[in-house]
Amino acid sequence: MKTWIRHHFYAMHIAIRRLLATPFSSLTNIAVIALVLALPLLASSILVSMEPVARDVSVNPAITLFMKGQVPLEETRELGDKLQQENQAYIEKLEVIDKNEALAGLRASESWSNALKVLPRNPLPNSIVVTIKAMDDQAGKAQELAQAWSSLDNVDTVQFDSAWVQKLDAILSFTRGVLLLLAIGVAVVVIGTVFNTVRMQALVQREEIAVARLVGATESFVRRPFLYLGALTGLIAGVLSLLLTTFGLASLNGAIARLSESYGTDFVIRLPDVTWLATAIVLVMIVAALAAQWSMTRHSRF
Repeated sequence: MKTWIRHHFYAMHIAIRRLLATPFSSLTNIAVIALVLALPLLASSILVSMEPVARDVSVNPAITLFMKGQVPLEETRELGDKLQQENQAYIEKLEVIDKNEALAGLRASESWSNALKVLPRNPLPNSIVVTIKAMDDQAGKAQELAQAWSSLDNVDTVQFDSAWVQKLDAILSFTRGVLLLLAIGVAVVVIGTVFNTVRMQALVQREEIAVARLVGATESFVRRPFLYLGALTGLIAGVLSLLLTTFGLASLNGAIARLSESYGTDFVIRLPDVTWLATAIVLVMIVAALAAQWSMTRHSRF
């Protein structure tokens, strides 16, 4: 175990030494990867920051159940409680609307007050307004619930406008697709850059590698420093891209703050959470290490 740990420390030491031995080349490769990584990171930050705003502006899809005229408020509340219990995983909020309170609200409006005065009785039914939680295929689930609830005995009409929800889902799906393409592009750049870097390092160090093999060094021992070279390149590039994105957002948020103030809102673009960022950097390190492994497999046969 001690020997295994010592070999890994030695490989890491060699990788760091090789990075420092060619500072201009190393910094150039790291800068290229960092700039490419900053694009999906910036896009993810905008998407993560926009989601709460989109939910607040558009509100999660709401389904309104209008009860039959003779159904009293107590039965409406019982139905609301039943729906809440049966569909707790999908319902974010459920509100029972008293028809008398709804009528009072309309009478408070100048555009409705005169028209309602001529009516002999309250024409409004009791109703239930159900707000659906944010989830994958939100529009589809809301449509499914609306169809199921429309067949309930005491329900006269179910109102659900799914058009805007479907548009929102389409926009979010498109954004996820763009992020996926960016991620694939980043992976290609990381693989290409690290692959070429390790190839050049292997050619420069070929005499040293040949001597190591002559004295009995295993292939894993020979290749291990190059794997660490790829992983370290990915790590440094990931951290640098995080710094670049942070500075970029700082300047961008200044302009956004002035714009949002004119609309009476407080909108700021923030980076994703620490877990997301750490996972992204680890994935970059893994991709870079695999690219180094591939390059060594192709170009260390001499």
